[in-house]
Amino acid sequence: MPDQTNSPDLPEPAGASEPARKAGRHAAPDPAPSGRASGADDADAPTGGRSGKRAKAKKEKKTNWPLEVGAIVLVALVLSFCLQTFVGRQWYVPSESMEPTLIGCEGCTGDRIVTQKISYFTGDPKPGDVVVFRAPTESWGLAPVTPVRSSNTVIRGFQEALSYVGLQPPNENDLVKRVIAVGGQTIQCRPETGVTVNGKKLVEPYLADAAKQMAEQDGCWGVPFGPITVPDGNVFAMGDNRTMSRDSRFHIEDELQGTIPKADIRGKVVAVIYPFSRWQTVDSINPQQG
Repeated sequence: MPDQTNSPDLPEPAGASEPARKAGRHAAPDPAPSGRASGADDADAPTGGRSGKRAKAKKEKKTNWPLEVGAIVLVALVLSFCLQTFVGRQWYVPSESMEPTLIGCEGCTGDRIVTQKISYFTGDPKPGDVVVFRAPTESWGLAPVTPVRSSNTVIRGFQEALSYVGLQPPNENDLVKRVIAVGGQTIQCRPETGVTVNGKKLVEPYLADAAKQMAEQDGCWGVPFGPITVPDGNVFAMGDNRTMSRDSRFHIEDELQGTIPKADIRGKVVAVIYPFSRWQTVDSINPQQG
């Protein structure tokens, strides 16, 4: 019997000798086809990610700068309006009636001054305060102040709005004088005694030189008046340049006897801010304490 351990050689299957075939299931995967570009899987991925979104948002934000600038300007104007309406405001001195304390002249731009209202929210004007006020009655008129508003209603309204932010002179009916007497006090003037309040002669170092010289001959500067008892809540005001000021003395015959209600007072003058050569504070000098 033939030896069965010596079986005849059988032909090997085609390709059985290749190493890759002998590796079995642990063989490395086939390489990608040479025609496929590396990184092709990323072709559909979003470019930029979060940084791209930030760049886009930044670009959109830049395109809104006109709106932002407009908003800033609007807020600044509103704040300026509120400050000048409730706290303080700029004014122009329209005439020479307060010289030498405040400089001005008819038809020109004089000192630019600042008023504050805070002290009058809780208190009343005091003798010696320099105040800006609205003409309380028609008898005050506009003379000698040159009108600064247009006769055109639209333009006049625009000018009035600009005056609240300091870009236009105030209304011609806004005047500036010094408080001489307050509510409950009696004021009068006689050529031989000058101005007195409650029978006491005033001491007024702030008067213009021409007014001081004239007072030596006529203590009333040609305008004697009184006695007048100032109503409570009102003041009696006069200009420092007595010979060039149409103040309370010239309105004795009106319904308020020349006095000015507190409601018509715009504020207390605290400083001259222009021209820069005259930058200074404005003091309240009480003429009754001299």
